[in-house]
Amino acid sequence: MQKRKIVITHTLEQNLIDQIIEIIPDWTIIIGKDREIWQEHILDAEIIAGWKKGIEKDCLTPHSKLRWLQTWSAGVDSLPLETLESRNITVTSANGVHAYPISETIYALMLSLTRKIHSYVKNQQERKWHHSDMKLEMHEKTVGIIGVGTIGKEAAKIAKAFGMKVLGVRHSGKQQEFVDEMFTTNQLDAVLPKCDYVVVTLPLTKETNRLFGAKQFDLMKSSAFFINIGRGEIVVEGDLISALQRGQIAGAGLDVFEQEPLTVDSPLWEMENVIITPHTSGSTEHYNQRVIENILIPNLQNYISGNQPSVNLVDYSKGY
Repeated sequence: MQKRKIVITHTLEQNLIDQIIEIIPDWTIIIGKDREIWQEHILDAEIIAGWKKGIEKDCLTPHSKLRWLQTWSAGVDSLPLETLESRNITVTSANGVHAYPISETIYALMLSLTRKIHSYVKNQQERKWHHSDMKLEMHEKTVGIIGVGTIGKEAAKIAKAFGMKVLGVRHSGKQQEFVDEMFTTNQLDAVLPKCDYVVVTLPLTKETNRLFGAKQFDLMKSSAFFINIGRGEIVVEGDLISALQRGQIAGAGLDVFEQEPLTVDSPLWEMENVIITPHTSGSTEHYNQRVIENILIPNLQNYISGNQPSVNLVDYSKGY
């Protein structure tokens, strides 16, 4: 009888591997980031942890044994969700792994734009001693967090250390700790004029695609900063560029873009009021440990007991 099989398409530390073996000692466990390690095992894998480009041609065939996919990212917009749903495959995401590193990036961008750190770095490179018209402070300002999930909650928590007022926007409108006022997505346009900082932490779905365009930037304060660590497609990038060029908003901190890598001819590269990071806000030394210990292992324990994995279970109807 063929052993049940799990494929993990990432390289793991031995202590994490040992924890997995302890739960499923009688399974075949294939682990490694190189395609040659796991390619021939995909068709027989009951569980795959880590989605890779092109993997669908092997794991979504009529003969595939795949029953559960654990992603290595919080977003699932790049997955063939309709096909996965039609094959009744359970999908769980890595949502929550990024809360600390992404919230740190959010405030790094907010503080850098507010206190002109990016300008001073450029001045340092040119050996130029210049004030750069630095005058703003972040304390007691208002931040709008658009998408109050795990990352948004952590961002709201940190805002309180700066005495900030926090306005939250989420699909359900459900209240959340550290958020002073909560609104639904339909109320977004009413929230934007109140914010000194607008922070987008939304997943990409049919509802959030191109949610921010010319109208939304027109509604923002001319002194407001826009931070996007969600997905680039949530923003109409041309409208954002226009808003920055015309001074409709004061600046932007961007980790995600409509096209990645960001094209070399994008005007965003040369803007003095823009800070660009290459979709690295979720990077952390603890990434693999959190995916395995906080998500995969508890889900694996449920799965082998005959229950559905419950941590970060993707709702196909919502797209996240």
